[in-house]
Amino acid sequence: MTRSLTWLFDLDNTLHDARPHIFPHLNRSINEYMMRHLSLDEAGAGALRERYWHAYGATLLGLMHHHNVDPHHFLWHTHQLPDIERMVVAETGLRHCLKRLRGRKILYSNAPRHYAQAVLDVLGVGRLFDAVYTIESTRFQPKPSLAGFRALMARERLQPECTVMVEDMLPNLVAAKKLGMRTVWITRESRRPRWLDIKTGSVLELPRMAKVLGI
Repeated sequence: MTRSLTWLFDLDNTLHDARPHIFPHLNRSINEYMMRHLSLDEAGAGALRERYWHAYGATLLGLMHHHNVDPHHFLWHTHQLPDIERMVVAETGLRHCLKRLRGRKILYSNAPRHYAQAVLDVLGVGRLFDAVYTIESTRFQPKPSLAGFRALMARERLQPECTVMVEDMLPNLVAAKKLGMRTVWITRESRRPRWLDIKTGSVLELPRMAKVLGI
């Protein structure tokens, strides 16, 4: 096991803001995929997505389980963003921020690999990451699945007490904390769970706040 410090970074709404352009586009693409391949109207696709989200935590898992959908086919066709350079919204200084953080950096995203790599390229930070884990890397077990976290930790030989999870989704941080990691919540929300190590509105604050983690 490696005892060196490792940062696990989420991608969407952590390293960049996917809400203005990317998420609306992906939502339309997923609905269109389900309408086309499952012969649904728009209302039916929306209702089925909501049902699968509550049952499985991800639309893809419901489609795989109930409709034998090929996950690679689904992810490729729903994550095509030809105008991605215009759609990515990020804060100036991200690259400098990441370079200032001591330790290894690993991306851990529920997105597909081709999309994650494309976003990292636009952000100009791809080479700063020692490894990139996407939904394919964990056999389509998305966060907050503990199985996905454990697969990553075993492959990278990480010790949880030396690992920091940086994420915008609180359930994913709950899972990381259960495994013994330190946690950073990127959010503008006012609440702050007691178990959380750091809450900040911007990933750019991490170098300044790292001393709170004792690292």
